[in-house]
Amino acid sequence: MSTTAALSVYLVRGDDPTLRSEAARSLIHQLVGDADATLTVEEHEPAGDDADTAAIADAAQTPPFLSERRVVVARDIGAYSSEALGPLLTYLEDPLDTTTLVLVAGEKKPGTKLVNAVKKAGHVVEAGPPAQRAGRGAWLAEQLRASPVRLEPSAAALLDGHLGEDLGRLTNLLQALAAAYGSGAKISVADLEPFLGEAGNVPPWDLTDAIDAGRTADALSALQRMMGAGERHPLQLLAALHGHYGRMLRLDGAGIADEATAAQALGMKGSTFPAKKALTQSRRLGGDGVAEAIRLLAEADLDLRGFERDWPDSLVMEVLVARLSRLGPRARR
Repeated sequence: MSTTAALSVYLVRGDDPTLRSEAARSLIHQLVGDADATLTVEEHEPAGDDADTAAIADAAQTPPFLSERRVVVARDIGAYSSEALGPLLTYLEDPLDTTTLVLVAGEKKPGTKLVNAVKKAGHVVEAGPPAQRAGRGAWLAEQLRASPVRLEPSAAALLDGHLGEDLGRLTNLLQALAAAYGSGAKISVADLEPFLGEAGNVPPWDLTDAIDAGRTADALSALQRMMGAGERHPLQLLAALHGHYGRMLRLDGAGIADEATAAQALGMKGSTFPAKKALTQSRRLGGDGVAEAIRLLAEADLDLRGFERDWPDSLVMEVLVARLSRLGPRARR
């Protein structure tokens, strides 16, 4: 990105802190180009709960000195209150054409007013893959194309499955491969395996899809990764499974024939695909199967809270997932 093409403001946001940091670093590097970063870049962070954005706005309104452009970086921008954002929002109504603001989100997401102001004056950078599975695959493929090494298809598939949702590890892993094998090296499965480390977290649909298909081993593997690398508490996982089967319960016996009507009945907006999955699985299990799933969930809930069996939480969840996966048609056959 050349400085002549730079916009007035960018907002870098995303759920993974590593990917946010990497996206911000890459953006700042492109904005600075061949200029002296010490003369071009000015950094700001919130200082205390009562901090406002006046200093950021003042910096953005200052003309560059000994450089063609100023790059003002404001980190953890979501930490500022609505009132504290006032000076920044006022500045964005008429930004200086020799300054580029880089606003980096933190754990707290920026509010709607700021996001809309950025969209009007500049661009929102989404750090990381889209939430949808298809979008994630396209994002990962793009990262691998830009990688310093070339992964064989089998190695790329292994990497995809192993990292799961922990894509913040991707950049460091690819750099480690380049350091070990050389830039431009072709990486096989055997080359990759020593660098993989612990299997990463997986999205909830990996667990529910495996359960619905009756793939008990895959379901248990997904559960273990979610409780391990994902650090999901068993009660969180139980709540997700309650939601999954609760949707089936609402559709069971309702006489709904298509996914659009199912989505309406479930109060879903946007994509109707989750409603289609719930409707399909509700029909597969039938009323008795859905009722048994709800009974198993209630039993596991009592076990996790210590009212019934005195089992370790991990064992309670493993038994539950195994039993749920055997409710499907494949298991019953």
